[in-house]
Amino acid sequence: MSQSQPSASSADLLLLVDVGNTNLELGVVDDGELGLTFRLSTEIRTADEWAGTLLPLFARAGLDPESVGSMVVSSVVPPLHFPLQNLARRYFDCEPLFVEPGVRTGLPIAIDNPTEVGADRVVNAVAARHLYGAPVVVVDFGTATTFDIVNSAGEYAGGLIAPGIGISAEALFSHASRLSRVDIRRPDRLIGRSTVGAMQSGIYYGYIGLVDGILQRLRREVDGLERVVATGGLAPLIAAGSQHINTVNGQLTLIGLQQIHQLNR
Repeated sequence: MSQSQPSASSADLLLLVDVGNTNLELGVVDDGELGLTFRLSTEIRTADEWAGTLLPLFARAGLDPESVGSMVVSSVVPPLHFPLQNLARRYFDCEPLFVEPGVRTGLPIAIDNPTEVGADRVVNAVAARHLYGAPVVVVDFGTATTFDIVNSAGEYAGGLIAPGIGISAEALFSHASRLSRVDIRRPDRLIGRSTVGAMQSGIYYGYIGLVDGILQRLRREVDGLERVVATGGLAPLIAAGSQHINTVNGQLTLIGLQQIHQLNR
């Protein structure tokens, strides 16, 4: 939970909800400013179960649920659509806005089938263009690692999807019977002097190689590309070793949701 807390007296708070495959992040916007944030595990729960988790967090932060006037949701987990809709209606007395085809984003989608693009990827691209201009690339380190490109014309031009570093590491652990699980972290040295050290170096620098290899090719492919923005839970860890990531913004998706809400009020 972040340290910045919005005022409990606001009459129209905006609740932002980003549902990923692993984590669900919420942000509270008070008077146009993104303040308090929560991060929860993504689970299939009923509206009442979600309320049972969220309302105590609100109370601890000094927030009145009746002050929530709007809610906007980006989700890659379809079974949570209905419970979150009911949560908004029953506990916040509002109709949630889900980022889906037909919702105004202000971002032209210049790919073969625009409806295929995940909501989170569109939201990230909206935020990146708003904050950093175009062209820009967003690298989102989640369950999967996604690379999303906004070209110099300000259009969403497509992207790449790779297995996330956690998935990659889990594949190594599960298919090599003599290798135990290790923490994913930046090792002290490149050459490991133990099995654990060798695994940590291989996982970390191997993944840096994947990320930087793709970004190097994108710099040749996308005219004028300078800005590469990383987001997601492991963004600071990977960005620390990357030669091409020059910005880390852990709130990028929430900022994009706020922008989309303003366009659809």
